[in-house]
Amino acid sequence: MKLLLGGGGSGGHIFPALAVASALRDHIHEDLDLLYVGTETGVESRIVPEAGIRFRVVASRGVRGRHALSKAWSLATMGVGVWDAVRIIRDFRPDAVLLTGGYASVPVGLAAWLNRRPIVVFQPDIEPGWAIRLLTRIATKVCVTEAQSLHRLPANKGTATGYPLRPVFNEIDRPMARARFGLNGTPSILVSGSIQGAHQINAAIDDNLEEWVSFAQLIHVTGEKDARHMAQRREDLPEELRHRYQPIDYLGDELPTAMAACDLAISRAGASVLAEYPAAGLASILIPLPGAGGHQRHNAQALTDAGAAVVVDDAKVATELLGTTRSILEDSERLAEMRRRSAAKARIDAAERIAEVLWEVRRD
Repeated sequence: MKLLLGGGGSGGHIFPALAVASALRDHIHEDLDLLYVGTETGVESRIVPEAGIRFRVVASRGVRGRHALSKAWSLATMGVGVWDAVRIIRDFRPDAVLLTGGYASVPVGLAAWLNRRPIVVFQPDIEPGWAIRLLTRIATKVCVTEAQSLHRLPANKGTATGYPLRPVFNEIDRPMARARFGLNGTPSILVSGSIQGAHQINAAIDDNLEEWVSFAQLIHVTGEKDARHMAQRREDLPEELRHRYQPIDYLGDELPTAMAACDLAISRAGASVLAEYPAAGLASILIPLPGAGGHQRHNAQALTDAGAAVVVDDAKVATELLGTTRSILEDSERLAEMRRRSAAKARIDAAERIAEVLWEVRRD
């Protein structure tokens, strides 16, 4: 079977595609030929080759939030990307196409539709972005993370599968994870903005770092831009506290291990939190990124409604994040209940379910 993957811009679009491909190969059809199509500047251009999957480039740019001239240029660039993708598809001749969102997936989807290839769209966020909304109109099938997203879709097109997890989530072990990061018995926090970090969250940690490490151990995924500064801040700590703070620019495949090692996460609310935090039984403080259609706000609300998370508004990070975190960690019963409710939402078979959909719609 030949499978073409498309999507990019963030890990929340890339890792689900890789997880489904792995499930398809391991559980359904081991003779699988994979090709991933994305943009040259997106994080997919680094992550996908690291995963050992062939990668081809199409032209594409974001459209949302740009002024009229820039938006016109983005649309023209996307037109070039469609032509790029048509050539790739005619050369590769995929049996099916899996698209996971982000502007990189749009030219791939349009080219697949023009070439009459079966298209399966995975909608990571509860509320779809503009790219997913466009792609669902031409998709053969649409898989969604949560059942509440199905109301936008025709009954015969949508199915709630959950969010596909990377295979490493089936292997994580909490004691081994804590040993890997050298954590002792005191509370531990994973701070993570996204693959590229979140400067505002980093700044909130930076401003009161000594107080943070006075009551908790921190694994801090800083992103590349703030990595050097936060590493220096660690060196500025009193020697007896330095071991309680671990700034790391990028964790990659070890991020699930860090989740398993910690009691609480502080992060943005990208789609991956809907599945990865429950899989690790991790409570969370979520800081939805403003804009982008409000997608992260809906994601955060889903975990908040389940009792697994609390939300701090982006505008209040500097004034409220430290106090909110401390109050949760100092209430062991509350923290344990949040973790229990998070684990109750875990769904580990999503990748296999989407793989089955791809197998069913494949072109003979």
